[in-house]
Amino acid sequence: MNKLEQARQTINVCDENIAQHFEQRMHAVEDVVAFKMENNLPVFDGDREKEVIEKNLAKIKDEKLKPYYREMLVQMMRISKEYQQDIINSSNCKKQAPDSVPRR
Repeated sequence: MNKLEQARQTINVCDENIAQHFEQRMHAVEDVVAFKMENNLPVFDGDREKEVIEKNLAKIKDEKLKPYYREMLVQMMRISKEYQQDIINSSNCKKQAPDSVPRR
């Protein structure tokens, strides 16, 4: 196996781990949005996002990778907020089911 194949194999293993962690993270997001809905809290929490970015950037030792990791975090949180909003919208649609709409 040459160096390119070895590097690609390492990337494939990383991608498998990322997929597993992504599912785990998004299931936790479901719990977060459920709490927010129960407590009438907004999806966006700027202070929390700053905290997440700062805390996680500190874990990256290779300085040249930090801007890329930061961007990954920003995009991951964007996806999380989008998913939360989709859950809220879906919940609102269920509340407005045809049986609950007054008839004329």
